[in-house]
Amino acid sequence: MYVICVTGTPGAGKTTLAKKLAKQFSFTHIDLTELIKRERLHDGYDKTAKCYDVDTARLGRFIKQHLTFLAKSASGVILDGHLSHYLSPKSVDLCIVVKASLPSIRSRLKKRGYADSKIQDNLFCEAVDLCYAEALESGHAVLLYSSGLRPLYSEIRRYLAI
Repeated sequence: MYVICVTGTPGAGKTTLAKKLAKQFSFTHIDLTELIKRERLHDGYDKTAKCYDVDTARLGRFIKQHLTFLAKSASGVILDGHLSHYLSPKSVDLCIVVKASLPSIRSRLKKRGYADSKIQDNLFCEAVDLCYAEALESGHAVLLYSSGLRPLYSEIRRYLAI
């Protein structure tokens, strides 16, 4: 079974890409944010930061167990979420980091109702390529995708030999 994680700054286009990849390759799509909420893989909600405080080690253990179960029925899984690059590279075949222009991210986050301070934090993370740097530092095999530049399908097929 193949495991691809799709990560990037909120508003970069992760979910759009993840759903397209899942459809293209007939893989199972897992939204990590929804999974974290549903399975209570967090230590509570930080009202100041307006986000869940996620124990990434606990998330990793849960995903590893879940993947073992999915391996019996799925040919592949797309893990969609800006925390997906925190998962062990041993559990992930490929990490795709989604990038977008700062004006696009700002516009998308404003539409979602993000506070200005949270928008600025996310724009900073995008500007310094935080998710990309963290994915590389963790030891993932990384493909960088800038929305709108090119389809990744042939590159992914070549990388995974499918």
